[in-house]
Amino acid sequence: MINKLGQVMLYVNNQDKAVEFWTKKLGFTVLADETAHGLRWIEVAPARNAGTSIVLHNKKSVAEMSPDLNLGTPSLMFYTEEIEKLYQDLSSNNITVGEIVEMPTGKVFNFADDEENYFAVMEKAK
Repeated sequence: MINKLGQVMLYVNNQDKAVEFWTKKLGFTVLADETAHGLRWIEVAPARNAGTSIVLHNKKSVAEMSPDLNLGTPSLMFYTEEIEKLYQDLSSNNITVGEIVEMPTGKVFNFADDEENYFAVMEKAK
């Protein structure tokens, strides 16, 4: 099952200004700046070895790709070591799940709670 809260996904209007805020004003470190599938995401954290990070996503791009997502609040990214098993477990428990997608950082899928709040799960080994 889920074994760790890995990331908080924050949807912002201007990723570069958001990076400047988190790094210059709060002293966070940029852990990654990636682009794939027409989306750019920037991972920042208080330190390289922090257990949880913030991923800055472009609000407009995410809205175009996933119009049903609530972009007004951050999303949670959970980690699992067995994504296919978790996917099957959630699906068989009548939980709404999206497709498993292969990203540069690993396999990921979304799932929704009963109020249609969406969360993400990424496969990460220990």
